[in-house]
Amino acid sequence: MDIISTYNLTLILMAAAFAFFMAWGIGANDVANAMGTSVGSKALTIKQAIIVAMIFEFAGAYLAGGEVTSTIRKGIIDSAYFVDAPELLVFGMIGALLAAGFWLLIASYLGWPVSTTHSIIGAIVGFAAVGVSPESVEWSKVLGIVGSWVVTPMIAGLIAYFIFISAQKLIFDRENPLDMAKRYVPFYMALTGFVIALVTIKKGLKHVGVQFTTFDGIALAIAIGVVVGIIGKIMISRLRFDPSADKDMHYTNVEKVFAVLMVVTACAMAFAHGSNDVANAIGPLAAVVSVVQSGGEISSKAALAWWVLPVGAIGIVLGLAMLGKRVIATIGKGITHLTPSRGFAAELAAASTVVIASGTGLPISTTQTLVGAVLGVGMARGIAALNLGVVRNIVVSWVVTLPAGAIMSIIFFFILKAAFGV
Repeated sequence: MDIISTYNLTLILMAAAFAFFMAWGIGANDVANAMGTSVGSKALTIKQAIIVAMIFEFAGAYLAGGEVTSTIRKGIIDSAYFVDAPELLVFGMIGALLAAGFWLLIASYLGWPVSTTHSIIGAIVGFAAVGVSPESVEWSKVLGIVGSWVVTPMIAGLIAYFIFISAQKLIFDRENPLDMAKRYVPFYMALTGFVIALVTIKKGLKHVGVQFTTFDGIALAIAIGVVVGIIGKIMISRLRFDPSADKDMHYTNVEKVFAVLMVVTACAMAFAHGSNDVANAIGPLAAVVSVVQSGGEISSKAALAWWVLPVGAIGIVLGLAMLGKRVIATIGKGITHLTPSRGFAAELAAASTVVIASGTGLPISTTQTLVGAVLGVGMARGIAALNLGVVRNIVVSWVVTLPAGAIMSIIFFFILKAAFGV
């Protein structure tokens, strides 16, 4: 009996439902990356952050999520092992979506910021290694992902540390912080414009079919950075503050400037995140749709059916609205006390790390990048500024993510095989 032709509609509907569940989990857990620091530093209320994130995540996922997606994320399994039994790939992808969705639901409920990319990769590795063959897994790619647990948070932490220390030395530790802010903040604004432009060019526009060479992309980003810096200089010179006010008032006014910068970086991160991470939910769904509609043929890339991207985009937005605030609270308040300048340093460092990673091909988790950046900002104020209990829980949740996704997907894979009589 040919499982795929007999149950084609059932398999597609199951994959769509579980992809929606997985996208819901991405919204509940991962979107806190973009908005947690804004809420923690009180630049935005939780309600404002959720509304802003919904708009930019949806725009990123729907507008820049891609016409074509890789059916098997990061090339971590060899599709040659499924050519003679394509139904095993279909069962595996459906089971992986359900497993990753469940793990993200559990982690989000507990307020743990975990990697949605690692959740789905763990799930795919699990069913392939146990259900098909250990040799079907590209173990070198998996090792690279495990290595990124250490590398990307460290890079982000170091960048955040130096951005924050520079702001302290150049602005906050001086006799006249407001005058120093007027002098130096345009440079931070130019740097922000440059990094955000690069993130958007690297992570967003390529999905819409707008391609730049590396040189053109960097040149355009530099031009945007310079323009943003000039606009910032003009706007800040127009701000009127009372010079006779006490120093605390000056600090408050400087923080207000950083709060605006931070909201801008958060919006850009949300857009980039939506365009990039929606593939974690729709990649496996695209694989199922492609295999079923072609009657069992497996391809490495799949053109997306018109309804696939909205499934991912709407799922992300609903997950954020329904359960997002728990992880937002962990990132924004749990790790260390954030002010707008500290949150800005963390956001800019995370965005910079995303650019570095996409330029070097380093596997990256936006969650781990941002947590690393927040840790870097906390470390700049000394180890006592960190809530080590929360940090320990986060690290444990990262280590558990791959095996948790793997174990659940193995269980669901065998349940599906039994249910369809294979």
